[in-house]
Amino acid sequence: MIIDLHTHTRLSDGEFTIAEHLRRAETAGYDFVAVTDHVDQSNVESVVGKVIVGCDSFNKNSTHMKALPGIEITHVHPSEIVHIVKYARSNGIKIVAVHGETIVESVFPGTNHAAIMANVDFLGHPGIISEEDVLLAKERNVRLEITCRKGHALGNGRVFSLSKKYGTKLLLNSDTHAANDFYTEDRYRKTALGAGLSEEEFIHLLEDIREFVKSKIK
Repeated sequence: MIIDLHTHTRLSDGEFTIAEHLRRAETAGYDFVAVTDHVDQSNVESVVGKVIVGCDSFNKNSTHMKALPGIEITHVHPSEIVHIVKYARSNGIKIVAVHGETIVESVFPGTNHAAIMANVDFLGHPGIISEEDVLLAKERNVRLEITCRKGHALGNGRVFSLSKKYGTKLLLNSDTHAANDFYTEDRYRKTALGAGLSEEEFIHLLEDIREFVKSKIK
């Protein structure tokens, strides 16, 4: 079973329309995919509406894969994150992510903390994260992402080691933008092992992610 809760379409910086994006994922053997295009204050209303329409339309005709409408709040000042989270959830978004503090982009300091306090579903590639925020994420049931994305993945080792230390939940995502980002399960496995997970921990993580997704589609 392949689950990916961090992907992008042409609504932000991905290659495809929602329909083509989801069809490509389905033919690649995915079971659950979230469309999580980048949003800020300027485009959140438009993106939320279009993502929900696109996912609903796909789900009416798909017999195998389930699409979940989501967003990734990106480069928004920490003080504004909670307002966008509330708007998205109140308008039907199932997966709310925040673009975490990564080593390869100039994200506002304090973004990780603000996202956790806003109770997002997960922090995307938060390679620069404090131990205090990892513990806080556990307490508030916010997941941290192990990512396949080049550059961002350089922080995977820190994310996993701290999550293991404090018992914080994880996700394993591609951060898909293009056709060659629709990976096989083996690519996800190798990413997890490269981050430091054992084979047993990888299998347990997949089981945990399945349960998380089930809670989002009820």
